[in-house]
Amino acid sequence: MRTLARRLAKEVMFLLSLTGIPYLLYGLFYYILGPEGSPADKREAEPSVSIVLPTYNEERIIENKLDDIAAFDYPMEKVEVVIVDSSDDSTRDIIHDWFDERDAPTLNLIEEDERRGLAPALNDAYAAAENEMVVKTDCDSKVAPDALREAAANLADPDVGAVTGRNADVLGGSQVETGYRDIQAHIQTLESHLDSTLIFHGPFSAFENDEIVPIDPDSIADDTELALLIRRNGKRVVFDPDIRYKEASHSDFSKRRTQKDRRAMGLIRLLFQHRDALGRYGLYGSAVLPFNWWFMIVSPWLIAGTLAAATLAGLALAGPLGLVVPGALAAFVKLGSREKLGPLQAAYALFDTQVSLLFACVKLLRGEGSAIWEVDEELRDQYE
Repeated sequence: MRTLARRLAKEVMFLLSLTGIPYLLYGLFYYILGPEGSPADKREAEPSVSIVLPTYNEERIIENKLDDIAAFDYPMEKVEVVIVDSSDDSTRDIIHDWFDERDAPTLNLIEEDERRGLAPALNDAYAAAENEMVVKTDCDSKVAPDALREAAANLADPDVGAVTGRNADVLGGSQVETGYRDIQAHIQTLESHLDSTLIFHGPFSAFENDEIVPIDPDSIADDTELALLIRRNGKRVVFDPDIRYKEASHSDFSKRRTQKDRRAMGLIRLLFQHRDALGRYGLYGSAVLPFNWWFMIVSPWLIAGTLAAATLAGLALAGPLGLVVPGALAAFVKLGSREKLGPLQAAYALFDTQVSLLFACVKLLRGEGSAIWEVDEELRDQYE
């Protein structure tokens, strides 16, 4: 029994060291490069803008979103709003009333008879967008007034075809999400300075119109997929922390699963679909994509294996007292979801993301992954 316990303990140490190596390498790169801000050669620019806004039963929040668009520090005569709507509530009436009171921005409303999913709707909206810079945003987000100017400054760099920003303030006050977003911002800043970042964010992503190509109609990672395709076609896609938005999120462990697991499923499926990009496209394929494969696919399983091996080792050494490992994990999750871990809160945020990625892998293996999902009304309350 003790021989088995020693063997399991060695496995635990091996799995822990194996899990941490890519993170240490990324940390070393970050320490050496010391990246800050966007790597783009930002220049003042004022292109015409098409703001793409997909809507589905947004009657509670659509007017606030349109007011936020009108508040952008940008000449509204250069802005069109392309709305693709599949609502069966009063969303369209509110949209028409809002635009009837204004000469600018202009409205291009695409009305759908049924809800087909976000990716097909976006493909139609992108095809209808007429202006030089295309910005995709979500109704359930708030964007800083200077975001259009910051995005235009990035896209003025001829090497850059797309740019995204950061969640600077988590609506609802979730410290779990804040901790993860802070870590993610450092990773995306590093990736952008190495070559390009992978993940693009629905609350605000901007693209050169000429670089936009159709995305998979079944995609559930639409913004990231378009950015990935643009990188494959030769332009860099970058993260600029000066582009700021606000998005709501939960802290409670079970409530986070709906939002986080769905996003994780989309990203994992996208990585697998574009696995042929590994090793290509400069450091994007040889550093950025391998790290994201590790973070999203390999690392969650290694962590699960480590916890399982540690539990078995504890049981072999101490009998029922070996249940201290799952007990400690349960306490860690409970305290973390209640934001009571103090300096360990950021570690919990990272662990929570690994849980989502593990669950997402399992769901994908089961054949799950719909492009249509239920609206989280509790989160939507943050935007009224």
